[in-house]
Amino acid sequence: MIGGGVNLWVVISHQGVREGSNVNSAGTAIRPRTEPAAPGRLDERELLERIKAHDVDAFERLYRIYQPRLARFLANLLKRPQLVEEVLDDTMMVVWQTAENFRGTSKLSTWVFAIAYRKALKARSRWPEPVDDSELETSASNDPLPDADLQQTRLHDALVGAMSSLSAEQRAVVDLTYFHELGYREIAEILDCPVDTVKTRMFHARRRLKQALSGTLADWL
Repeated sequence: MIGGGVNLWVVISHQGVREGSNVNSAGTAIRPRTEPAAPGRLDERELLERIKAHDVDAFERLYRIYQPRLARFLANLLKRPQLVEEVLDDTMMVVWQTAENFRGTSKLSTWVFAIAYRKALKARSRWPEPVDDSELETSASNDPLPDADLQQTRLHDALVGAMSSLSAEQRAVVDLTYFHELGYREIAEILDCPVDTVKTRMFHARRRLKQALSGTLADWL
């Protein structure tokens, strides 16, 4: 759902449906499933070139690639589950409408995440107070995990919980660093700020996270 309650896939279908695209009998593009793209398919740059020609199938493939990554980032940044899908769709609508503006001077992921960050800040301005963490989806499988997976899950959950004490700007830096494994220079491009600002935000974020975590969990930062 994009801003104003308009469905992303209805808009896309009217702007660029071509023969063979993933559409229903009414001529509306179907929201794609979000399983990982199969190996051997077109890379992201090639998909974007096809999106510039309003290729809906290419857009759906790019959506499948970015949906889980953006959802993770936006959920941590917004702290409002009901806004994540709206902002994600707003982001991908901008990708669809402005694909020709991407000049290749940065990684495509940097451009997409920068759009998502700006859209998230705009959405947060409408909803300044975050929801309680208890409202977030926290369901987990009861199946036993191997020791290594269990430790990684424990670290992940502890970090996400501790991040609730950070500002949105600090959460964005931590999320992009630890969960997306980006460097400070790329994060600075996404957040549209100097690299030194990213470093400063990370410094203060790490200090607060170490206070919130304990024992070996704090040593992981």
